Amino acid sequence: MSYTETTIVQQDPLPPSEATGTATVVLDRYRLLRRLGAGAFGVVWLAHDERLDRVVAVKRIEASDPELAARAEREAIAAARLNHPGIVALHEAGRDQDAVYLVSELVRGKTLRERLLAGELSDRDIVRIGVALCDALSHAHARGVVHRDIKPANIIIPDRPDGDAGIVKLTDFGIALIAGDDALTRTGDVVGTLAYMAPEQADGRPVSGQSDLYSLALVIYESLSGVNPIRAPGAAATARRVGTRLPALSQLRPELPEQIADAIDWAVQPDELDRGSLAELRDALIEAQSETDTTAGTVDVTVIESYQEQDLLEEGHAAPRPALTLPTRFLAAVCAAGLVLGSLMALKPISAVANLPLAWAALGAAIVVGLVPRLGAVLLAIGLSGIFVAAGVPGWAVLLWAALLPAILLLARDPSSWLAGFAAPLLGLVALALAFPALASFAPTGKQRAVLGGLGFWCLALVEPIVHSRLLFGQMALRADWAQSATAAVSSVGTMIAHGVPLVALIWALAAWVLPSVTASGRVIVDLCVAVLWAAGLTAASVAVAGALNWPVSLPQTGVLLAGSAVAALLAVVGAGLRPQH
Repeated sequence: MSYTETTIVQQDPLPPSEATGTATVVLDRYRLLRRLGAGAFGVVWLAHDERLDRVVAVKRIEASDPELAARAEREAIAAARLNHPGIVALHEAGRDQDAVYLVSELVRGKTLRERLLAGELSDRDIVRIGVALCDALSHAHARGVVHRDIKPANIIIPDRPDGDAGIVKLTDFGIALIAGDDALTRTGDVVGTLAYMAPEQADGRPVSGQSDLYSLALVIYESLSGVNPIRAPGAAATARRVGTRLPALSQLRPELPEQIADAIDWAVQPDELDRGSLAELRDALIEAQSETDTTAGTVDVTVIESYQEQDLLEEGHAAPRPALTLPTRFLAAVCAAGLVLGSLMALKPISAVANLPLAWAALGAAIVVGLVPRLGAVLLAIGLSGIFVAAGVPGWAVLLWAALLPAILLLARDPSSWLAGFAAPLLGLVALALAFPALASFAPTGKQRAVLGGLGFWCLALVEPIVHSRLLFGQMALRADWAQSATAAVSSVGTMIAHGVPLVALIWALAAWVLPSVTASGRVIVDLCVAVLWAAGLTAASVAVAGALNWPVSLPQTGVLLAGSAVAALLAVVGAGLRPQH
């Protein structure tokens, strides 16, 4: 675990021997045992309170720096006013000739950023954290304290929370605004972390609880999306973004409950009079909490990792662009149209679908899926299944659902990606199926990349028997009656699994997952070479596994392999150039 200057955490219980060891004693009672972390604002120590026999955290600030000493005094005054389970409690403040000491409760846990990096938080966890922070800030504001530096690094999530109010601990009131202290409220006193700062705070204008509301909403926005839109390459560029209107959260996370997305968008309005209140944000989070997903790992950790404790008040600190994402609704619409068109054209020789307006049916499917991905994908599958059954090929419906159900289960929160795996068969129609893992690598999170990569090959294998066309390796030797019998089709799916189709799907999943990491040098020539090697490795591994499993199909022609590999490498290079470098 990494520590910031304000992170008061401990991973392991205090060994009994440490309580009696020889170490520096400060303020005549606190034995400094182990250094936990350091930053610009002092050093945090694990310490033993010899009077009350308990472990505490002691922040030591050099007294020789008047500015730091004043900040320590400000934190002590602010914390002394507060007594809330969602705020790190200050036990004592004192000083000697060398330093100022702030003695706080010891919170065993990790910061919000660290929890996000570890993929430990779900949407519902983040919403609950937001509610608890609303309560903590309401308590502080009611006592005349405005925090002014709300950010993920100043939010600790305890390993063992004390009730709902204690699931988070807000810390570091070193730059807090305290009612009645004129010296701390003067216009032009610009302090805080620029990437999370309210516009009026960045402008040096008077701040209020509305400033904390903005910063808190931005933290929740980032936690749910993985992106802080205010960040830019360098402090000057970031400063130019402060005060701009943020993209709607629903654009980045369309599957979030509308009430939550709207409440957060409202709270990050540039004008403080347009933001509503902490109470209104809290109410919206609570009301929609039950609709949020409980799956851990909400956002792409590579994006959050790139933000690691950057101090954007100093020039020269780089920040990434927002994560590159696929236009998934457009891709879903294209896949829907292709699925309808391909299925109905394949049915023509065996049914009376010749009179159906195929182009209009495909266009209608694309529009519905593009507008309402979740409902559209399900209705599309049900509609095609009904047509298949009516045409006397219920086995086709079985293969269709065998392709779609894994996507629904694995990408439940992202319905616009449910049909994306069918892009692999569409590419296979033009001998470019091997390019699909590179296309899947454009997805914003590692999980999505891996799932889409694997689903692409799975869909490819299942669609080949339906379209009666060789898309890559060719059709498996299935039961002769698989199309006319749902039972035989289920057995045929089992045959595909037994022949090792999931193993090649796993290769594609790994290829899509790893591609952004191996093409992240930022140098075109290097990334091009790596992309070519990656594409060659993907092709060779797929062919080798198929051969080792003795698949009852012939291997693809050399031209097909080369074309797919070349386009895969091209897409890999394009992705390397567009996605943010870390």
